[in-house]
Amino acid sequence: SSGINAEYGEECKEFVDKIDDFQKIVNGFIELMDGLSSEVEREKLKAIGARNLLKSMAKQRESQQQQLIGLIHEKRTQLERYRIQLQSLEKAEAEQQEFIDQFVLQK
Repeated sequence: SSGINAEYGEECKEFVDKIDDFQKIVNGFIELMDGLSSEVEREKLKAIGARNLLKSMAKQRESQQQQLIGLIHEKRTQLERYRIQLQSLEKAEAEQQEFIDQFVLQK
């Protein structure tokens, strides 16, 4: 009887040791998963930050493009005004030259 008890005691001790080993393995696995979870969360936040930065840059580029389109339109309008002004000045110059030529011919 004492041999059987000793045998059961030994089996129980082995079982408890195996349970302890299993618990250590599970705890290690949980720690590993917690670490991976934290790493995934950090990478996710980095990705969100990068995406927001890209969106911001795209909006900024779009805004700059609109400003440049406005500036081009403004410069074209200014160029057209200068063309009209040049035509007017050339016409006035031609009229004055004609007047000078007639004046010189009268003498």
